[in-house]
Amino acid sequence: MMQDRVKCGGEFWNAAEAIGLKRSEILREAKLPFGIASHDATMTTDQMFALWRAVETLGGPDAAFDLGSAMVAGALPPNFVMLFHAKNLGDAINRMARYKALSAPEVFELNTGINEFSISISFPCAKTPIPDGVIDSSFLFFVNTARTCTETHVTPKRIELPRKHSQKIEKWFDCPIRWNAQSGRLVFSLSDLDLPFTQYNRELLDMLDTVLDGQLSEQSKTNGSYTEQVRWYLHRRLSSGRPNLASIAEDMAVSERSLQRHLRQEGHSFQTILSETRHQVAKEYLAQPSLELSEIAYLLGYEDQGSFFRAFQKWEGQTPSDWREANLQS
Repeated sequence: MMQDRVKCGGEFWNAAEAIGLKRSEILREAKLPFGIASHDATMTTDQMFALWRAVETLGGPDAAFDLGSAMVAGALPPNFVMLFHAKNLGDAINRMARYKALSAPEVFELNTGINEFSISISFPCAKTPIPDGVIDSSFLFFVNTARTCTETHVTPKRIELPRKHSQKIEKWFDCPIRWNAQSGRLVFSLSDLDLPFTQYNRELLDMLDTVLDGQLSEQSKTNGSYTEQVRWYLHRRLSSGRPNLASIAEDMAVSERSLQRHLRQEGHSFQTILSETRHQVAKEYLAQPSLELSEIAYLLGYEDQGSFFRAFQKWEGQTPSDWREANLQS
């Protein structure tokens, strides 16, 4: 089961600030809770799409491409460090396709034709169309990796983009582009796959593969747990109202009865998981001094501040104010 969890790390927000966009403005335009921008936050595919659309709305049609350019100029996420040490472009693309699952439910579709090799991307969990900026920045990342790691000006054979013409994009890719296409497709000459990477390191790749394969294995185990899936969906739904079994079951595409049965088999109940999740998230929010207690109650899905206070006293044996004071001083 592919889980709809996207990691949006500091790379995105740092790049947004680099092109003059504030995270508060992006979140407001995307209609997403501020917690999305917290450290190591995860979101759904459609929430991630909403962020990219907000960037385009606030900064113009090429803003998402500019953001992608700023991202590749910054620090790579850990699971992409190994790309610089791949044997050649083909090796890097295959590794990228394998380990992309660690940061997003995204699928790279790789096809070999006569003297050419094409890449397209899809998001199986998405309920809305892929924003132009996501495709632009993904293809930019592929080509930038090829140019940086081979130390040559690699140009694609051609590109298909489902967006309007952009001189900036046309100039950067420096290849024939078909605009207003039905979907996005990046095409390299087949011979480009053999272009050697200047920092190829077999021993380091073996070490990184061991670590990343272990992360994939752990992620697979977590994805198989209905309890952990419920925790994640609850975390995402808390700030948009009081989550219930019906809404979470709908998110997970299972019946309420089936979800209850699976949770019982794992030794849990929905109400227990809801309470535990609220408890954990409440402490995370209380650790942020800028948040008012009334805001925290709202973000946890409580109808009023009193309900939050009573629940917290059951969890910790003290009021939220006392807990915050004690823990911020320690």
